[in-house]
Amino acid sequence: MINVSIIGATGYTGSELMRLLVNHPEVTLKHLTARKLAGQKISHTFPFLTSFLKDKCFVTLDIEQIKQDSDVVFICLPHGHAMTLAKELGEDIKIIDLGADFRIEDSDTYEAFYKLPQTAPDLLAKAVYGLTEYHREAIKGAQLIANPGCFVTNALLALSPLVESNLIDSESIIIDSKSGISGAGRSANVDNLLSEAGNNFKAYNPLQHRHIPEIEQELSRFGQTVQIQFTPHLLPTERGIYSTIYVQPRSNISEEALRQLYKDKYAEEAFVHLLDPEQLPTTKAVRGSNHCHIQVKVDQRTGRIIIFSVIDNLVKGASGQAIQNMNVMLGLDESLGLSQSGVMP
Repeated sequence: MINVSIIGATGYTGSELMRLLVNHPEVTLKHLTARKLAGQKISHTFPFLTSFLKDKCFVTLDIEQIKQDSDVVFICLPHGHAMTLAKELGEDIKIIDLGADFRIEDSDTYEAFYKLPQTAPDLLAKAVYGLTEYHREAIKGAQLIANPGCFVTNALLALSPLVESNLIDSESIIIDSKSGISGAGRSANVDNLLSEAGNNFKAYNPLQHRHIPEIEQELSRFGQTVQIQFTPHLLPTERGIYSTIYVQPRSNISEEALRQLYKDKYAEEAFVHLLDPEQLPTTKAVRGSNHCHIQVKVDQRTGRIIIFSVIDNLVKGASGQAIQNMNVMLGLDESLGLSQSGVMP
């Protein structure tokens, strides 16, 4: 069995990891840390885990104990913490950071968007970016994984086939994304109260969102400098990301050829699906699952390509993708612990 610990188990990504990992046939959950709830039963805070972790308690962070007992450690803390923790954990443990500390390769860019110094440049240099479908081979040999951001995962899976094939103007990309409120985290915030967010809809950080440089960095890996216009919005629902993306093709392309491009790219992928031509994605169809649903269209009137893409921000956008990466790192079946379908109704 694989011994897994979670640092920061009470946030949404930490609790989602527990929900998924209790059904992973190869995993034993060891240390589940919580700064304020140490000593309390996990089932009291998360009753949905009662059948699985009824008598297990949250613990304080003890790095030496975690190093002694763990094969894999997930770090589920806000940016700024993983740089120190990864150093303390050392090189003998597989580490998957669900925060942002190792996502941005350029330290100046990280510091500009996250307002913190990059204090672990040596670890940054060897961290592998964890978009599984595009970095699988590097992930197999990795010790430290930078799990992608949720909006980023959704956008990259939608756009990468086009950018990789050099089919679109790399400065024409407009990404209009909507996220459920869990994307803002579990900490108390007036804007996230039901009375504030319910029956409401708004954009936020349209010009300076922290996922902008991450999307541009990853799309630019294909050989051309990419610049995007990205506007996120907050939906009055718990989960899900829905992106509608507009791009300008370099030359005319038929919808049939466009669909074939996506079919070929994702033919062997367990979690990325091009929908039938008459379908449009819905967030509910992927709710609670590690799946991404994509639809592509050519607007004959404007000549633009439109891509629709949905994921569950807490699963494929965070904890599910982290488990997918763990499976690849350890040479396991990539789908272990991730067989859940979307939840209806």
